[in-house]
Amino acid sequence: MRRLALTIGAIALALLTTFAFAPTASAHSALVGSDPADGASVSVGPPTVTLTFNEPLQESFPALTVVGPDRNYWQDGQPTVTGRTVSTQLRELGPAGEYLINYRVTSADGHPVEGQLTFTLTTAGQGTPGASVDDDESSSSGIPVWPFIVVAVILFGGGLAVALRLQRRK
Repeated sequence: MRRLALTIGAIALALLTTFAFAPTASAHSALVGSDPADGASVSVGPPTVTLTFNEPLQESFPALTVVGPDRNYWQDGQPTVTGRTVSTQLRELGPAGEYLINYRVTSADGHPVEGQLTFTLTTAGQGTPGASVDDDESSSSGIPVWPFIVVAVILFGGGLAVALRLQRRK
């Protein structure tokens, strides 16, 4: 019984030491500006949406979408990264109301940075929307996380059981 207590204490001490002395994460890219500005009201839809960050971005896998009050996409084409900015072309906007700008970019240190901004179109335009957000969500299929968690718990428990058994034999 004493060995079990010592083993559990050693594991707890190792975990505590690992987390207590882990280096802090460096700061990731941060959004410093946007055009249109977050929360702005515009009477005419802008031709592009541009987001500016505090440091250069990686050009791999940027995502920048604009969703209108009608739950349709209004961006036209793929986003482009140039240094500290990511931008996308917009279709001529349609219904008046709040538009959501959703972004996900990769910072210079390799970490993803994501967020959401808004702007309001005060005067309806004549634009034709892209695909519906609802259609896009129904076709997405992700891999569930829970099987990985179950496997990790089983492996950890099995490793702990083997370690305790080996400890008893000594």
